Amino acid sequence: MSLLSNISQNQLEQNLIDDGILTYDRIEELKLQAKDEKISLIGILIKNKILTNEQLTKYIAKINNLPYANLSQVKVSQKLLDYIPQDLAEHYMAVPLGMTDGKLAVAMLDADNIQAIDFLTNKIGMPLNVYLASEEGIKNILSQYKVDINDQVINDLADITKSNEAEMISKGQASTDSKVKIIAQDSPISKILTSILDYAANNRASDVHIEPTEDSLRIRARVDGVLREIMKLPKNTEAALISRIKILSDLKIDEHRIPQDGDFTIIVGDKKIDLRIAISPIVWGEQVVIRLLDKSSTSLKLIDMGFAGRTFRAVKNGIDATSGMILTSGPTGSGKSTSLYALLSEIKNDNINIVTMEDPVEYKMSGVNQIQVNAEVGLNFASGLRSILRQDPDIIMVGEIRDHETAELAIQAALTGHLVFSTLHTNSAAGILPRLLDMGVEPFLIASTIRTVIGQRLVRRIGEKREEYLSNEVENAAIRETIGTLLPKSAEEVATISEDLGYSDLPVIGQNAYTLTRGIESPDSPGGFKGRMGIYEAFEVSTAIQNLILKRATSSEIQAAAQAEGMITMRQDGYLKAVKGLTTIHEIDRVASVGSS
Repeated sequence: MSLLSNISQNQLEQNLIDDGILTYDRIEELKLQAKDEKISLIGILIKNKILTNEQLTKYIAKINNLPYANLSQVKVSQKLLDYIPQDLAEHYMAVPLGMTDGKLAVAMLDADNIQAIDFLTNKIGMPLNVYLASEEGIKNILSQYKVDINDQVINDLADITKSNEAEMISKGQASTDSKVKIIAQDSPISKILTSILDYAANNRASDVHIEPTEDSLRIRARVDGVLREIMKLPKNTEAALISRIKILSDLKIDEHRIPQDGDFTIIVGDKKIDLRIAISPIVWGEQVVIRLLDKSSTSLKLIDMGFAGRTFRAVKNGIDATSGMILTSGPTGSGKSTSLYALLSEIKNDNINIVTMEDPVEYKMSGVNQIQVNAEVGLNFASGLRSILRQDPDIIMVGEIRDHETAELAIQAALTGHLVFSTLHTNSAAGILPRLLDMGVEPFLIASTIRTVIGQRLVRRIGEKREEYLSNEVENAAIRETIGTLLPKSAEEVATISEDLGYSDLPVIGQNAYTLTRGIESPDSPGGFKGRMGIYEAFEVSTAIQNLILKRATSSEIQAAAQAEGMITMRQDGYLKAVKGLTTIHEIDRVASVGSS
């Protein structure tokens, strides 16, 4: 960057001292290190992680009296991106940000390049307000350009047949990982698949659905738990696109009668994203569901995931035990596996042996011995669990308890001094215990081994652009009914109850209205939401609940006992998050109905 040569090292040093980042003595030490390593002071600052590239860019802007824009989390609409064609944006590293007073705000990597600014001004036909931005920020905006599928490409697709598709598709090159596929750009199908996956990755989609209909191919993406149609393709693209996905996933191209599962990995920007592929025959062809597992954007800390207060303490008490079982429940896509990984992250260290049995292995964790289920060779949860018990484990994770045999083996492992984590598909935490009874597990075994049970759902977070408002009568009634018994009754109780529940400065019950928050619609926050978090319920299996299990009590009886002992239900946890401005009451009602606790 030419601006880098325009800043005085003395100016930068003084700014770092003024901002309290470095002392004079520390700068002198770094200068000596830079001299020894024969690199610049700025290079040492970046290498030692004293400054990030973003912080350095901000200082460069300040020293050169230029406006600065941090674009690392910015989302720009496609309409705005159309002001600067993608090829020019990439060539000049210049991206549009918005319109102000008839001028187009443009962020550039080289904001003092007069020739580039003059060219872009003439090309766009309007004056520019130029901002300085980092290379990472510019690339974030560049990644939001969509790959156009023009009429010529669509026409080309009509001529694609199964025979020449095999020739047009490259299986990709593997660098150090044979599963990392480089999607070739030599065919229209390649461009379409790249477009779909880039859109999904850049918009934080968890799943992509490719769905054949009678006369078209519908493409939908699930963003923050909600499916949205992103593209509709001609019917004649179906065979070629699905064949391509099968090739990349190492599946049988000529098999159309039975479901197939596969996986591969792509790189979008500088992120490696694992893709799980599920293909099923349906009436109008083959449906493909692609699950995207972006490990770089997933926090495995319990607090970051939304665990708080009594629920957090119940979970911590469970994982602090040396034996027994911790079970989590919820529907498909509710984050159960992520919760198990978070629990393992809390306790893993060099002194314990952790072995997992998963189908599939979603996140590869260092320090954990992970086994992938392979039904084709007879390696299922039950047989794998028998093998694990011979590997001297301290902690065992079983991806899912699906049958009586797996349940019995997991409980036997817990009885013999192991700490066991697993999941079940039930509607609530209390439903876990009767579900094990339904599988044929003896009540006394359940009562003596289960330590903690967790129920969970995922809800959308309110985005960064937000506004506060006062609740209406319907919302007031819902708040009082759901968390009226939990909220403090006076100002004197606020601190104590807030600490107990894990949410600071909770409102006092009985107010005429409550201050709630809603998101503002933007390209980066569809519907005013961005990202998701969990709502949870958890309880420890007490003596009273053990007695209920021995009597084969129903889930509603166990639920009532757990609540009497202080359990916060999922719905209550969601409402507490809503009054704290993390999500909305409508979102909680959508995800956690009264019937699902």
